[in-house]
Amino acid sequence: MYNKPFLPTITKWIAEIFLAYVLVCLVLMLMQRNLIYFPDSTAFVPADWKLSELQPFDVKSNGLELRSWYTAPKEPGNLTVVFFQGNAGGFGLREHKIRKWLDAGLGVLLVGYPNYGNPGSPSEQGLYGAARAAIDAVLAKGTTPSELVLYGESLGSGVAVEMATKYPARALILEGAFTSLADVGAKEYWWVPVDLLLKDKFDSLSKIGRVHTPLLMLHGEDDNIVPLQLDKELFAAANEPKEEIIFPGAGHNNLYDFGAWEVIQKFLIHLPEKQ
Repeated sequence: MYNKPFLPTITKWIAEIFLAYVLVCLVLMLMQRNLIYFPDSTAFVPADWKLSELQPFDVKSNGLELRSWYTAPKEPGNLTVVFFQGNAGGFGLREHKIRKWLDAGLGVLLVGYPNYGNPGSPSEQGLYGAARAAIDAVLAKGTTPSELVLYGESLGSGVAVEMATKYPARALILEGAFTSLADVGAKEYWWVPVDLLLKDKFDSLSKIGRVHTPLLMLHGEDDNIVPLQLDKELFAAANEPKEEIIFPGAGHNNLYDFGAWEVIQKFLIHLPEKQ
């Protein structure tokens, strides 16, 4: 038989462990955006990355002056890639992608997020607002939605899917995409009720059924940041026409080393004529 003091001691331990758990969850909830967004707050200078074709493209969103970067297509009627980057770094780290788009004669719009070389703080709604403002500004210059290719990379895939529900673009390209940010977070923080604590959901799974744009999804088989299964679940929920390419041996950030650009070129060449 246990001594009488034993049960109160166990109860006290359980209470202390529970309190510590609650405090950890509270800290994670308060710090969550610091754990999601890792911006390069320095100004992007295209010439430093041999991307001098890009020019400043300033828009207003939610009271902020945000700088995106833009260059028109080399030929009238050519497609324009509207690029939504992932959560870390700046546009310079994507030079190897952007250079290929420019060399192919495509127009390029790099959407600037709050705090990514811009004022403000990043959030899901802040990124959506920046994206809408930049797209609307390009459309005001005479580009039509059917001349746009919405391209989302990692976290930016959530922005791209949201924009695809608003604009009838010619194509949607998702690189390293996921079902929702909560599903990604659950991989690292399985012991936390991520979905309850998360402010920024980026829930593409609930939106993809409303998108009828031709879709190309690209994912690395060895992606250790966004599990391949999340890409597959999102792809299964998407409407036709759609295509999914899995790159054996590729991770999260190196798909262009495994032939992603060649796949994208082929996809764009075979797009149906604009409606």
